[in-house]
Amino acid sequence: MRLELTRFGVKELRTAAEVDQAVTATPGTTMIVVNSVCGCAAGKARPGVALALKHAVTPDLVATVFAGADVEATDRARGYFTGYAPSSPSIALLRDGKLLFMLERHQIEGRTSGEIAEDLVGAFDRYCETPMSAQAAN
Repeated sequence: MRLELTRFGVKELRTAAEVDQAVTATPGTTMIVVNSVCGCAAGKARPGVALALKHAVTPDLVATVFAGADVEATDRARGYFTGYAPSSPSIALLRDGKLLFMLERHQIEGRTSGEIAEDLVGAFDRYCETPMSAQAAN
């Protein structure tokens, strides 16, 4: 379950300090995926993230916390999702510690991974500035 994201270069955040570092010290945009063991994470959220990361424009950092396993990290990540109740899975896009975009569980359930990827790509195009090819060159 963890490898489904990390094999695409998604960074695991396992402590509150790692979450704070990722959110506050990353220049540009940070996407945090709240991963979980549920079926909608496995069949929809993780594959949707994988599809979206093939897009030319992606966040500067893509990270994940694992709900139920990395409790401290998950709680800290959710603390940045101002105005949203805890939700697993969920996907947030932030810049300078401020929430820009959020997909909650109810927006993931009952949808296809392709539809989720479309939502994410739309957010990438709106909020992210660095094409993936330029990131790889750095």
